[in-house]
Amino acid sequence: MIVTRGMMELSKQSSSEQATAYRRPAELLQNLIRFNTTNPPGNEAECINYIDNLLTAAGFETTILARDRARPNLVTRLSGESKAAPLLLYGHVDVVTTEKQTWQHPPFEGKLVDGYVWGRGAFDDKGGVAMLLAALLRARAEGLTPPGDVVLAIVSDEEIGGYYGAKYLVENHASLFEGVRYAIGESGGFAFYVDHQKFYPIMVAEKQSCSIKATVRGPSGHASMPVRGGAAATLARLLQNLDQRRLPVHINPVVRQMVRTMSSVMSFPTSLVLRLLLKPALTDKLLDLLGARGQALDALLHNMVVACIIRGGEWGGTVPSEITVELTACMLPGYTPVDVITELRNIVGDGVELEVVHDAFVEPSTPVPDLKLFDMLAGILREADPAGIPVPVLMPAPTDGRIFSRLGIQTYGFMPMNGPAGFDFSSVAHGANERVPVEALNFGAAAIYKVLQQFG
Repeated sequence: MIVTRGMMELSKQSSSEQATAYRRPAELLQNLIRFNTTNPPGNEAECINYIDNLLTAAGFETTILARDRARPNLVTRLSGESKAAPLLLYGHVDVVTTEKQTWQHPPFEGKLVDGYVWGRGAFDDKGGVAMLLAALLRARAEGLTPPGDVVLAIVSDEEIGGYYGAKYLVENHASLFEGVRYAIGESGGFAFYVDHQKFYPIMVAEKQSCSIKATVRGPSGHASMPVRGGAAATLARLLQNLDQRRLPVHINPVVRQMVRTMSSVMSFPTSLVLRLLLKPALTDKLLDLLGARGQALDALLHNMVVACIIRGGEWGGTVPSEITVELTACMLPGYTPVDVITELRNIVGDGVELEVVHDAFVEPSTPVPDLKLFDMLAGILREADPAGIPVPVLMPAPTDGRIFSRLGIQTYGFMPMNGPAGFDFSSVAHGANERVPVEALNFGAAAIYKVLQQFG
């Protein structure tokens, strides 16, 4: 389904409010949060319609494309000088569930409390969408003509594979992205601290994810009689091995550059520990010593496999003869589900049957990304905050970037947010009490506007 909209459709807001909406990214975010777009089922249509009204009232012509009317996507374009290839900006408006989470403030009210906007999606990814919209609306209001066209895509369904969102666009409307080589997306640019030193990670590569079913079998019998060596015992060994043993160390080029950059500005002994992490013979020993502090680096230095769903047994009177465990595997760039199963086999042994059951998040990938836009993005961050050091980073989970890569598009995770040393942006994603500072949104919107001015 395709619908093209222009100036005829007006927002419910007054024209004066719309004309200055770009100055209030926090208010844009509050409004986006108030649409409950929990995926599943998503139901992103009302949120997309709100964005559509904002853009059309500002003079943009938008195109709505949908596999399902309840789950549309929006694409629009700001014309440039044709001195550079088009730049893609994209974000998603679906969010993960808040079920069984305890929140200090209701997750879909978008409350502004103590200088923070609270609510599901504040960080992932409605905060990013608000900053993209603010930058694009500012460009229109101030008459900016960027070096090349800017294509904005606001999509549905990122959290569960992109079937209704990015995949639908890439597979059915690839012509909208013709000529695009680089994109600005989520999962990067937010401040983080190591020993009081501030860094800004710019995501240039990402892991991919698949589901692997592990099946264990053994003798069955009546629950009143002892059954030794059964499926439950094999399951216990499987789970213990996953908990206590890592898959092999792999030093990805992006991670190598990130660690080297960080170690070059850190004081001893942190600088030494970081450098030694790049020596595979020492990596796991040092990660064990670092404990919780090394958790994020652990995920960047290994393919990861985690047990998520366990099924087995029909009732309490019979010992189950078969138990299955659904494992979530996150693979480094350049690795496939087959590679992970090979590595996993060395840990779980021969008594476990392994099978890939879901690989919707897997796209062909290479270990080395295209970094030609990195220096420009890093320069914008250095100018905005000289105290922070930009570093390239590998995202430990998949985003829509893997899907746009089918079209030869290199994504940079660049949703810049400055924040206080005590606030960990990454820890609020998908969790209770998700929130972002108002000033971080202003910081990010200004940085993205700089990208629109400079990307050529």
